[in-house]
Amino acid sequence: MAPKTRRYDPAKIRAAVTAQFGHVADAVAELTPEQLARPSGLGDWTVADLCAHTAWIADSLAAGLERPPAVVAELTAVEWPSATVSVAGRIAEAARESLEEGPLPELFERAATRMAEALDANLDDRVLNLWIGAMTLADFLVTRTVELVVHTDDLNRAAGLDIPIERQALAACTRLLADALAVTAPGGSVEVRVPPFAVVQCVEGPRHTRGTPPNVVETDPLTWIRLATGRTDWAEAVSEARVRASGERADLSRLLPLMG
Repeated sequence: MAPKTRRYDPAKIRAAVTAQFGHVADAVAELTPEQLARPSGLGDWTVADLCAHTAWIADSLAAGLERPPAVVAELTAVEWPSATVSVAGRIAEAARESLEEGPLPELFERAATRMAEALDANLDDRVLNLWIGAMTLADFLVTRTVELVVHTDDLNRAAGLDIPIERQALAACTRLLADALAVTAPGGSVEVRVPPFAVVQCVEGPRHTRGTPPNVVETDPLTWIRLATGRTDWAEAVSEARVRASGERADLSRLLPLMG
């Protein structure tokens, strides 16, 4: 049985995306040259490259809304994580180009203004013509919570920051990546719990119906997000007790990460 499609409140998602981008912009404005030059932990990107990419997240959303709309959506939010690999190279190049367009605080200010104006002018059912495939604005904004939460966490760790993460953005990011796991590995033999935001069943095998499931994985939202995006290794997270996995089918290492 296919998992039910999760519904998100579009107004709350819009507010969460806008607020999270603002938190990052405020932090970037205070970064020192030494912090900007640090490795980001993402390939050969520096913290400055990562910042430029985060500004591009808002700017590219606005650019997508300025293009003529697509006729029908090709991807839903839950299908987006597995499709990201196909455009990773283009996104990395776009981030480097953004860094050449001016000082980072100015990039963030322009991107925030452009995104706000574009969102005000478009309804949630608008279909964007994107590199990754056509998506409704409502669905694409849910994916922006993933990008912004993941890169806020990246910046906090790489530059020694404490950028706050909006609860609504963290919830949407956690739920989308949990649902993506259920789509990638459909089934009901393993229950994955990420309190307080998500519980999904996945992996083929005997389906649990009542009582305590025989195969359970439980972790916190940030650890789950790091596992799903390749920031944390499964074995390391288990050994450090950041993941509790019980049952013979509870090893998810072969299914992770869900996106690059």
